[in-house]
Amino acid sequence: MYRSFVSGERGDSEVFRLRPDALSWRVLEGEVIALDLDSSSYLTANESGALLWQALAEGATHARLADILVETYGLPTERAAADVDVFLADAAARGLLA
Repeated sequence: MYRSFVSGERGDSEVFRLRPDALSWRVLEGEVIALDLDSSSYLTANESGALLWQALAEGATHARLADILVETYGLPTERAAADVDVFLADAAARGLLA
């Protein structure tokens, strides 16, 4: 089942975080290179994904993640929110969120 992460449906106060105990990662040339230690899966994220990843490492709300994309790339708010929804859904499906 698809889990929605849209801030209006999930609440603006929910803080999303990566699982610090099961991920080893680095930023290399603006991209994330990561290893899920539980599944031994190799993961990558492009430049925009790396920005979201780094924010998730410290904990961020859906709204903050969308703001990062708006501020960095000048995306319309609705597009940024939709992109964050996809990123969070993928991270959750892979078991990367705490």
